[in-house]
Amino acid sequence: QVQLVESGGGLVQTGGSLRLSCAASGRTFSSYAMGWFRQTREKEREFVAAINWSGSDTYYVDSVKGRFTISRDNAKNTVYLQMNSLEREDTAVYYCSAAETSRWHIIGHNDDRAYDYWGQGTQVTVSS
Repeated sequence: QVQLVESGGGLVQTGGSLRLSCAASGRTFSSYAMGWFRQTREKEREFVAAINWSGSDTYYVDSVKGRFTISRDNAKNTVYLQMNSLEREDTAVYYCSAAETSRWHIIGHNDDRAYDYWGQGTQVTVSS
């Protein structure tokens, strides 16, 4: 079992930055691939970024490439999402998720069905 708690969301102006954190419980955090997804009322849950267990491989949706950075600190059981140059279209509830590595590789890093555990979400609002 893995429990995930996100933090760091808030209100920011266009062009600003936020860093989301996701604290995980459990001794086996380092064995899980991690992902960030986001959802609005108008859209289905959307893949944002993912990182493998060691942090050596990262993946992003095209719309955030060059602006967002996913990273992890296995010693602190935490994964981060640094968001720069925020746009109004980034407004959403952001969810942290954890996947067993085998499922992640088979199903795909950008498919929410690969992820077994989810946080409660943190709201990010970007205003102009």
